[in-house]
Amino acid sequence: MEARRQFLQFLAASPLLGLTQAGRLLADETLDAISLPDFLIQSPEEALDVFDFHNVAKSVLPTSHYGYLVTGTDGNETLRANRQAFKQVYLRAMRMADSSSVNLQTSLLGHRLKSPVVIAPVGSQKAFHADGELATARAARAQGHLQILSNVTSHGIEDVIEARGEPVWFQLYPTNKWATAETMMRRAEDAGAKVVVLTVDLNSDSNRVLLGQFARADERDCSACHNLGPDGWLDTKPMYAGTGSATADWDMSDMTWDYLGQMRKTTSMKIVVKGIVTPEDAASCVEHGADAVYVSNHGGRAEASGWGSLESLPGVVAAVDGRVPVMIDSGFRRGTDIFKALAMGADAVCVGRAYIWGLAAFGQPGVEKVLNMLNAELSMVMGQMGVRSVAEIGPEYVGFRT
Repeated sequence: MEARRQFLQFLAASPLLGLTQAGRLLADETLDAISLPDFLIQSPEEALDVFDFHNVAKSVLPTSHYGYLVTGTDGNETLRANRQAFKQVYLRAMRMADSSSVNLQTSLLGHRLKSPVVIAPVGSQKAFHADGELATARAARAQGHLQILSNVTSHGIEDVIEARGEPVWFQLYPTNKWATAETMMRRAEDAGAKVVVLTVDLNSDSNRVLLGQFARADERDCSACHNLGPDGWLDTKPMYAGTGSATADWDMSDMTWDYLGQMRKTTSMKIVVKGIVTPEDAASCVEHGADAVYVSNHGGRAEASGWGSLESLPGVVAAVDGRVPVMIDSGFRRGTDIFKALAMGADAVCVGRAYIWGLAAFGQPGVEKVLNMLNAELSMVMGQMGVRSVAEIGPEYVGFRT
């Protein structure tokens, strides 16, 4: 335990936490594929990596829907930083270790998982495919993955759980009307959800310039899909219907840690806090009774910090010090990415855009293939590094460039 604590202290002070904007590549979010020739796969089976699905998604989605998917904030500094952060971490392979049998099984908050790869919450999935979250749920069922459902889902949680075949976790955007959140949490718990994931990184909006650029270039008449409901636009989302959302909005700039206590009085679901990027907030999560800490900068869509999610992980892991699980998302595209986060102390890695690319491209089969590829890549990397299980992945398998 003392050796682990010393390593975590090292990580907290490591060059990974001191990266600056200098030298960051001025490329788009998919810089991994920037030099590849143009090619569109015709089926999920043809994919070589998840970026093949991105190419198809870009070709089939309406302009503004694609813009919603790829946008970050301001000049996309944080979005680019998410990918660039992985390049500052290298892998340390251990030779002559028997890794002939690799097992991805793990556990998270009492749930046995076939893989540490978790489906992150992404809202309004019918914007990307007609089956929306139901296709994602069926893919999660086929591949055995934990699914976190956004509360701005296109389908009600009951239908998604039916498609998944077991309860999902429920993500919650707080609003300035407590009754709205309370009603949704009770509905989710009644449907069978055991965990609620409170998102805390969008309390005062975000400046998504790129989204506006794509939207104004879209010449379609979008009014048919974006008409307001009787209680405002939130009421068009199934989880907000009947919650009195007409007077609610997402301006939660006055929210404090007391909100977790208010949630505890309402629900018996375990509470995960999503959107944590600093050791200070990670410590506050534990102090105020969070059951897990979720490192995330909303895929670069929350604030223009220019700081990658992976760069936040060492400090958060050190602050939590093993007291609760640590999850992470934002920018994960490959098995090597996932391995690095696990080696740096994450208990689970959530993927978002990658599986939405698969959804947009081919529906359920696309999501299944993305999950299958990430698992296969992670298994391969574990074999290369000389580990047989997720539990064996430790800090000795990564190093940091200065």
